Amino acid sequence: MNCLIIDDEPLAIDVIVAHCKRIPELNVVETCNNAMEAFQALHKHEIQLIFLDINMPVISGLSFLKSLKEPPAVILTTAYTEYAIEGYELDVVDYLLKPIPFERFAMAIQKVQQRLSRPQNISGINIPAVATPAIHPGTYNSNTSTKDFIFIKSNGKLVKLNFSDIRYIEGMKDYLKIFTSDKTHVIHQTMKAMEEQLPEHLFMRVHKSYIVALDAIQQIDGNCIETASGGVPLSNTYRDVLLKTIEK
Repeated sequence: MNCLIIDDEPLAIDVIVAHCKRIPELNVVETCNNAMEAFQALHKHEIQLIFLDINMPVISGLSFLKSLKEPPAVILTTAYTEYAIEGYELDVVDYLLKPIPFERFAMAIQKVQQRLSRPQNISGINIPAVATPAIHPGTYNSNTSTKDFIFIKSNGKLVKLNFSDIRYIEGMKDYLKIFTSDKTHVIHQTMKAMEEQLPEHLFMRVHKSYIVALDAIQQIDGNCIETASGGVPLSNTYRDVLLKTIEK
């Protein structure tokens, strides 16, 4: 997978290059400090993945991305969270906050693999094992209501989501990305607030940043849960509870 890194911070470039070297399938063909250099690099090389910083001089990362007619897979890299919704609306694969830990970087690469090789199995990339920080499992609301849906605010509208349509939820600080059977919603809400709305017999926290619908689980391969909408990382902290739940 040929990669292009675009960032005006040399240290940030060094971190991403170091992470890429730990994954044999990634090949960094060039690094650029601004959008103009990046335009030239895209003309010279066949690129499958761009690591793109948002805050750059003259032309921002988002403006650069909007100018590309057929962009390759893009992972945004930034120290700020306020661009999350706009980034996802531009169909970026992932949004990494600096400083970027390798565990989170590896998860993003798995998402890229999924997008580029669907419907192939995501286990094609050999992601080195990393230690998972100790996280105490969240406590779910004992939701015994017969209600089988929630309403979310998306793009200024109230949208009804049936529980049966939700595949998994990815959290990033105060934003959530909800993957359903037919589309993806990005909303301004915390994981804790969302947990309180979900029935515990249908959904489970499987990672500090992920909630999965139990019915959506197709298989578990190592530390990855596979659903029809993509792969979800499984933290060691939640593994035993999940396995006991699905084996009942």
